[in-house]
Parts: sequence; C-alpha cells; structure tokens
Amino acid sequence: MAVIESKHPLVKHKLGQLRQAGLPVHEFRRISNEIAALLMMQASETMALVDSQVDGWQGEPIAVQKLQQEDPTLVPILRAGLGMLDGCLQVLPTATVSVVGLYRDETTLQPVAYFDKVIEHAQHRTAIIIDPMLATAGTALATIELLKQKGCKEIKALFLVASPEGVEKIQTTHADVSCWVAGIDDCLNDKGYILPGLGDAGDKIFGTL
Repeated sequence: MAVIESKHPLVKHKLGQLRQAGLPVHEFRRISNEIAALLMMQASETMALVDSQVDGWQGEPIAVQKLQQEDPTLVPILRAGLGMLDGCLQVLPTATVSVVGLYRDETTLQPVAYFDKVIEHAQHRTAIIIDPMLATAGTALATIELLKQKGCKEIKALFLVASPEGVEKIQTTHADVSCWVAGIDDCLNDKGYILPGLGDAGDKIFGTL
C-alpha cells in the first residue's frame, strides 16, 4: 500500500490537538513538528543497517550497527513543508535538505512550480517529501515526478492529513512511493480543501492568517 495512516496513539493525540480552533501559532508549529518527528520514526523503520566497529569508552573496539546508505535528503514543499522540517531533522539531524517550490492555483487547483534546489547525486539517496497536506495531490505528484526526473529511485513522503481523493491519486499514479500520514480525512470540498482538515496549514505555521 502506497499510503499508510499512522495508528500511533501519540500521533492521533497530537493530531486532535492540531485540529483545535484558535490554536496559537507557536503551538501549531510545535505540534506539527512533533507529529513530523513521530512520522519520520515510522518511515525510517525499514532503513537498512550494516555491521561496523567503533572505539568504545573502555578503549577497545566494539561492534555497532549503522545505516547502510547515505543519509536521506528531506524535501519540504514550500512554504508549508518548512513547518515540519525541524521535527524531521530532530530524528535525522545529518540529512541534507532539498527544496521544491510549488503552489496550488486556487482557480484551477493545479500545481505551479517556481523553484527547486535538489542536491547533487540525488539518485544515491532516499528522498523524503514533507508537506502538511495531501489534498488534491497535485503538488505531491509534481514533486515526485521532479525527483524521479533527477534520478531518485526511492521516494517517501510525510503528510499531517490527507484526503481520500489524494490518497487514491498517489496509489494509482506512484504506487512505488510510500507515504505516511497522521490522518486520512473525510473528503475535499469544492475549493479543494480537506474536511475536516486543519485549515490553511501554511498560514497557521507562518502566522499569516
């Protein structure tokens, strides 16, 4: 299954907090990053390990395990994806960051690209897209296609909330991309917003309400 809804009790609890009306900006930011960190933990469970050795505290080599591949690159979709970046970096502090700028045209609901800065040799790293909302899936699909064009072979994605419509598009279009979401909501309204959703996550993160 391409899209996995987290069943972790802390994720569900914090998502409920995030839905509250009138939540202060600093609280929305904090909780978004806490959920992002928990989702990142779940998304990293299948990362391969290899045996290695380090010099232990007692002055002798000891056997340890380390990640087999190079650190992933995190791909926040501007601007709202930046609101989950700190939480992800708490789990993977050595990850590189690739930035993709896309916004949704509110008339056509189609993604419009305006910027991308993806690391060199992206084909050798897992790319992890981060964005609060998987609504129409337009920006997510555009980002996945951009990363594949740049040679990325393993792509994952983290979202706070998703619509059933967005989930279906990801599953039918890019079934090879694994996504973790804190919650799959009821539907999209006629303006392409998730219901019950979180409102405009970007505005809530940046205080531009």
